[in-house]
Amino acid sequence: MRPISIKQYIALLAILPVFCVQAETLEEAFEHALNQNHLIKSAKADTEASEQQLYSAQNQRLPSLNIKGGYTQLSETPAAKTEIEGQAAQFPMSQAGSGQAEVIASVPIFTSGRISHGIDAAEAALSATQQNEVATALRIKLQIAEAFLSVLRAQSALQVAESHAETLKANAADVERLHSQGMVSKNDRLAAEVEYANARQLVVQNGNRLDIAKAQYNRLLNRRLDDPVELEERFPKQPGGAPDELSAQALAQRPELNALNSQITALQEQARSVQAGLLPQVAVNGGYQYQENRYMAFEGMWMVNVGMEWKLDGGTHHQSKSLNRQALALQAQRDDMASMIGLEVRRAWLDIQETEKRIEVNQQAIAQADENLRVNRERYRQGLSTQTEVLKAEELRITTHNNFNNARYDAALAKLNLRRALGIL
Repeated sequence: MRPISIKQYIALLAILPVFCVQAETLEEAFEHALNQNHLIKSAKADTEASEQQLYSAQNQRLPSLNIKGGYTQLSETPAAKTEIEGQAAQFPMSQAGSGQAEVIASVPIFTSGRISHGIDAAEAALSATQQNEVATALRIKLQIAEAFLSVLRAQSALQVAESHAETLKANAADVERLHSQGMVSKNDRLAAEVEYANARQLVVQNGNRLDIAKAQYNRLLNRRLDDPVELEERFPKQPGGAPDELSAQALAQRPELNALNSQITALQEQARSVQAGLLPQVAVNGGYQYQENRYMAFEGMWMVNVGMEWKLDGGTHHQSKSLNRQALALQAQRDDMASMIGLEVRRAWLDIQETEKRIEVNQQAIAQADENLRVNRERYRQGLSTQTEVLKAEELRITTHNNFNNARYDAALAKLNLRRALGIL
């Protein structure tokens, strides 16, 4: 066996990546996007921020430790005046310069529900951001599914255009042969050549559309725009059920609705927490205090006290009302979205019914269009038909094939839209 040459080795390396590219399924594209898409990364960061806010709210129940220290220098030594046996006298009370330090721990023991409502608000806010993350993933998934189908649609259109060019190339050869035999006019030959040139232009245009569709698909998956794209036509199953049943499922599952529900709860709990701040707040404080003073018997002392705070602030009451009004505004948005979701479900379900009928009709039309072209080409060869009729038959054929492909991909998109409307894409 002879060793391969350098040129052969380089040629082998050039074609090897083509054979290494494996067809990618829609599910694999989804999985890749969840790990690479920038918007999904942003939504995850929002969720992590909400988790930290929840931890902060929960930590308000724990003791807080406050450590302070400092040094004070006075211009004069503090002293007290008095009279001793009728004579004025004074004696120092503390040093002119002294250091101070204290360590105080504070534990809330009764907050009228302020802390507990704050924690509930933070939990609801976390739930809302988690649902928004799911909604973002669904939105990106639908964009990827649309780009996925655009690539497949463009590939099919290119195949039809190439088939169209091959048919017109064969037709031009038939016309040239008949013209050389003096059986058809020069006009037929020119018409066949022009139609073949137009078909080649159509191939170029569809090839460009395919390249653009692949670049858009790669962009959504955060890949290089010119990365190779090979896709496998495999899609999730259509959800079963009548429109009313599907709408009920959507209302229970859609993350956008669940996010709004959680946001409403968060605002209501925030309002309760603010309102509770107007009620008595009781805390236990304890620690150690040190005051540098050589004139005092004890410079450092332990201390403990129970304190109550009760704010009488009218502005806080208005803040609570503002939060409740925001919750009412979100409730109205939630009700409107529920209506829109019901419309999305019904529209997607009706689109599925329509596209399935289109597929059935176009399947029958394809065989008829192919046969119509074959008959007209045979009649033309026998002088029983015109070139115009042949070209018209070919135009009907490619229109039928394009209609069939569009119906197939429209049906796939309608099913994916239905799954998106249900929140299960």
